[in-house]
Amino acid sequence: MSAQEHEEAAARHHGDTPIALMLVTVSDSRTPETDRGGDRLASLVLDAGHLVRIRELVPDDADAIRESISRGVADPAVQAVLLTGGTGISPRDGTVEVVRSMIAVELEGYGERLRAISVESIGIAGLLSRACAGVIRRPDGSGVLVFSMPGSINAVETATSELVLPLIAHAAWEVGRR
Repeated sequence: MSAQEHEEAAARHHGDTPIALMLVTVSDSRTPETDRGGDRLASLVLDAGHLVRIRELVPDDADAIRESISRGVADPAVQAVLLTGGTGISPRDGTVEVVRSMIAVELEGYGERLRAISVESIGIAGLLSRACAGVIRRPDGSGVLVFSMPGSINAVETATSELVLPLIAHAAWEVGRR
């Protein structure tokens, strides 16, 4: 099956059904009132017709991040977890390590493409992002997509609009197949 045929099959499968998402902001400094990146992410996915089933803000702490993602994976309706923040190189940035420890399959192209777009947009500093994506397997063998992205509004807009939203229906269909 070609990529186009896969996308068409995914579209037939999902139709107008929204993808159920968990949104997680990872930050030691943001509050629900100041989480502009998380607000923008929610706005983008809702405008695209998807469902925000769970939204959380957690500290940049490995255990808190892991517990949050695990809550999303445990919810059988959640098809993807989108995380903002914690993807840089500061000592507290731990999102990537947690995500990579939980995924069964990494989508290397996501991080590569996001960094390429970032370098084109903001310059060489775009290489400091370690954003990653992949598939976390549930005990029944189905998968939950996970996408991490930097927490800045521009990075959230870029990752979500240019990568996540165009890919999510096809990817959700793929990981839901058995």
